[in-house]
Amino acid sequence: MTFDRPLLEGILVRRYKRFLADVELADGGVITAHTPNTGTMLGCCEPGSRVWLSESTNPKRKYRHGWELVEAEPGVLVGINTGRANGLVEEAISGGVLAELQDYPGLRREVKYGSENSRIDLLLHGGERPECYVEVKNVTLADDGIAFFPDAVSTRGSKHLRELAGVRRAGRRAVIVFCVQREDVSEFRPADDIDTAYGAALRQAAAEGVETLAYRARVSERGVHLETALPVVLP
Repeated sequence: MTFDRPLLEGILVRRYKRFLADVELADGGVITAHTPNTGTMLGCCEPGSRVWLSESTNPKRKYRHGWELVEAEPGVLVGINTGRANGLVEEAISGGVLAELQDYPGLRREVKYGSENSRIDLLLHGGERPECYVEVKNVTLADDGIAFFPDAVSTRGSKHLRELAGVRRAGRRAVIVFCVQREDVSEFRPADDIDTAYGAALRQAAAEGVETLAYRARVSERGVHLETALPVVLP
């Protein structure tokens, strides 16, 4: 995924009301940008951090700029826009990068399914293989070279895992892909210290045959691209 237009660099003043951020620009002016991330963004929203914003041409948007990247550590850019994750995974599938999800001629987005009124991010279908239900999670949290999810208690995330387990019991393929939008990690684990229930639900889903994948992205001011499979560790 390459950004349509050059990003605007600034310094984070504060993130507040979950979806807003004040950013100081090079000329000293401060603008308010939309923050497309529902999590706590632990480790990714420290005041004084370098950030990069996209600019929308939609005149109906209340906030013209959207927060895309943050320098969470010196030289480490992190993609915080959760709305990009599905597109990154779809791009990785179509480009042959996500090897585990090849050879499906059809793809549908946001399909209703399950017993708890859910929507699957991507539904792969066609050919002689069972339908493949793909749930995507954006990952920004990391510590000591390990990527973690979630960064806050996620009852919705646990619900999705139950739904995927139900898909698997029905004889169809179920996959969860953790889209890691940072380069300074070498493996993925559930954040048990943040959400014990999610970690338990992930292990139960895996035990029932739900496939757990994690892919690391290359992140730059020009774009974000999934490139590298990471081991998923469920201790």
